[in-house]
Amino acid sequence: MNVIILAAGKGERLRPLTNDKPKCMVELFGKSILEWQIDTFQKFGIKDITIVTGYKSESIKYHELNLIKNPEFDSTNMVETLFYAREKLCDETIVSYGDILFQDDVLKGIIDSNADFSVVVDKNWLEYWKIRNDNPLNDAESLNINSNGYITSIGQKVENIEEIQGQYIGLMKFQKTGVSKLISFYDESKKSSLSGINPLNKNLKFQNSYMTDLLNAMILEGHNLKSINTHNGWLEIDTLSDFDLYQKMFHDGTLSKFFNVSN
Repeated sequence: MNVIILAAGKGERLRPLTNDKPKCMVELFGKSILEWQIDTFQKFGIKDITIVTGYKSESIKYHELNLIKNPEFDSTNMVETLFYAREKLCDETIVSYGDILFQDDVLKGIIDSNADFSVVVDKNWLEYWKIRNDNPLNDAESLNINSNGYITSIGQKVENIEEIQGQYIGLMKFQKTGVSKLISFYDESKKSSLSGINPLNKNLKFQNSYMTDLLNAMILEGHNLKSINTHNGWLEIDTLSDFDLYQKMFHDGTLSKFFNVSN
């Protein structure tokens, strides 16, 4: 099992913390986000870790890790960043966004999954979104799960909170035939986009596609993406207000409801 961490973005909404470093190097509770992730992965014996860098890549110095740079980080998005590390997509690969923290139990849930495609979903998302947003719908996207536990929609805009069954946290796993299916689907979609229409998201250029665009398009193609459910146990550090909020909650003892720093 190996890991690919996507850490190429500029983190503009975290400025000034990201003026001289990427998001993954922002420190929270005594360690950088990247250190938190590495420590968590290594608890489970995972040492083959690749970081896909981009913005301020020179500030990421981990000699024991594989570093791959997305030289087009300024004009591409998550999907393209992932495929700069396509040679690291192997029989069992976990993919993580570079701006999240997650507890051991959250990671164990996806490690234990034997599905070809596994996606971690926070079922208790609304309570978490409410502490971060005045209107949770401003940032929330569709995520629907059928009775067999497979995701039927992800990443689409919605008008009603009742339509949302959870939120994708930025952690997933591809294994067995799922890896070859992912690579084939990406290659076919990229080739199709040369006609002028991006099959992942008609409103964006292919290189600007979001990860949820790719996942939703795979669902529409008939691939089964298993929802690995959690109830809290993670944090997204996306904005300066997120950072300030978590620091405040840590000091007043209320953060543990959402993320246990000492897990």
